[in-house]
Amino acid sequence: MSEDKSAQPYRVLARKYRPQNFDDLIGQEPMVQTLSNAFKTGRIAQAYMLTGVRGVGKTTTARILARALNYKNDSVDQPTIDLAEEGEHCRAIIEGRHMDIIEMDAASNTGIDDMRDLIESAQYRPATARYKVYIIDEVHMLSKSAFNGLLKTLEEPPEHVKFIFATTEIRKVPVTVLSRCQRFDLRRIEAGTLTDHLGKICGEESVKAETDALAMVARAADGSVRDALSMLDQAIAHGAGDSGAGITTETMRDMLGLSDRARIVDLFEYIMKGDIAAALGELKSQYDTGAEPELVLTDLADFIHLVTRLKYVPDTANDGSLTEIEKTRGKEFSDQLSVRILGRAWQLLLKGLGEVSTSERPLAAAEMVLVRMAHASSLPTPDELLKEMQSEGSGKRSAPLAAPSNPSTDATASSSMAPNTPPTTQPIMSANTGGNNVLAMKQPEPVVQVQETQTEAPTNFKTLNSFDELIFLVEDKRDLALKTMIKRHVRLVSFSDGKMEMNLVENAPRDFLGTLGKRLEEWTGKRWVLSISQEQGHPTLAEQEAYENEARMDDAKADPAVEAIMSQFPGARIIDIRVREEEEALPEAPPEKDEDELGEFFE
Repeated sequence: MSEDKSAQPYRVLARKYRPQNFDDLIGQEPMVQTLSNAFKTGRIAQAYMLTGVRGVGKTTTARILARALNYKNDSVDQPTIDLAEEGEHCRAIIEGRHMDIIEMDAASNTGIDDMRDLIESAQYRPATARYKVYIIDEVHMLSKSAFNGLLKTLEEPPEHVKFIFATTEIRKVPVTVLSRCQRFDLRRIEAGTLTDHLGKICGEESVKAETDALAMVARAADGSVRDALSMLDQAIAHGAGDSGAGITTETMRDMLGLSDRARIVDLFEYIMKGDIAAALGELKSQYDTGAEPELVLTDLADFIHLVTRLKYVPDTANDGSLTEIEKTRGKEFSDQLSVRILGRAWQLLLKGLGEVSTSERPLAAAEMVLVRMAHASSLPTPDELLKEMQSEGSGKRSAPLAAPSNPSTDATASSSMAPNTPPTTQPIMSANTGGNNVLAMKQPEPVVQVQETQTEAPTNFKTLNSFDELIFLVEDKRDLALKTMIKRHVRLVSFSDGKMEMNLVENAPRDFLGTLGKRLEEWTGKRWVLSISQEQGHPTLAEQEAYENEARMDDAKADPAVEAIMSQFPGARIIDIRVREEEEALPEAPPEKDEDELGEFFE
């Protein structure tokens, strides 16, 4: 009489499809290759350290490794990674009931007493297996005294003992312990590989599933196989009532609160065009259909990252987890947008995600992030700002900088006011070193003419034709205090010999204009007219340096060589970018003809 399957307890997919041997492991080929060579040559270590994020298979790998160390059948009686045929001890090890394979949870056995019991039991030979294997999960949670008690045994264990440690926090494990172990870093599973794996499981379970829906699960799992299988379990149950419809993209979006990837691309286009009304409308529409604002911004950041990668690694388009829209339109954006624009949008999103996650009104916070991004998309690059200043300083007049076309959020700047004109309150754009532009209300100040009491004129006069020459003069006079004030507080509006119009930052010293006028009169032999304008002016020299540093940092992060180096050193970060002196001495390169013009692309 056949057994009724309905009477059997249900096993979740993560347990049902847990790998039984090294061939079943996905995405860990480097580790399998190393172990294979070690077993073939007899170079088997006394301790192994397995590290990686949750759900990548650390505990499963430890059990498979314990099985390989104790493999034995009628024809093979030695350690091997060829576990296709089940051996004498394999079933008991797989089910976690072998008496010589001791699994220990360090989270609940953290003290020196627990470690002392382990060390004492390690002196006895295994009952039936070849090796007595101790598997200690989350080993980083052991106390300092427990680690110290383990050191001696770990360095010189009995020949019949092997240790296998697993941890998600490798930095919390003492170096003295790490130096006694052979370390394996289990990788996150790539989204394309994970999508294929989920497809095979759906085939085994006779479940219909759309490839794009499985790709959504793989992306949400973030490289964790266990998380992916848990979500797949939930997705199968979620779609069970849809008359056999199976797992669809619509059901996955409803279940996970995700946004439509095609609509994310549309949202990105609105932002790059500076169309704030359309961007806010698209965000609200996605929110109304169930997408969380934080997840929308996260998906937007993922798309910006994809576009940036496509500029340098075109093969990224072969990723199986990408939709056709992401591949085609992502390639179009990568051809048209510069790395600096993409990097600026990325930085704004990173900051905005923190604001949205902590805000009591996440939708409003997300809308403000999109407003900042749309304004930033039309801002000039640091190089363009410098060229604008240089052209003004040399008497050449250049075209005004582009601004967002949306009248509801446009920042206006008026011409200088006459001394007797009453001030009016107008919105002006104030720039900061972070690259964000904040719409703020500021009371414009009247023009101020600084006229000091006439002093005896020098015999020779000095002419300053540009703002740069003024800076060089201050440096030549070694007036560091004045140079610092100019650098931090002056936003230049216009400059000519004997006259300078500027916009001062809010925290500028009250006596700054008087000090500057007096120094210029002493050094040039003429009185200067220094006026404060309500116009925005160019960024301060300090802000320009910050823009340049940010741009160099973005360029460095986007460089394939730097990206490769950073991937080899987890936790490393770029703290400074320095330009070689010989490179600084080279003549300025002509501007690239294919400099990105957003207006041309989005006509």
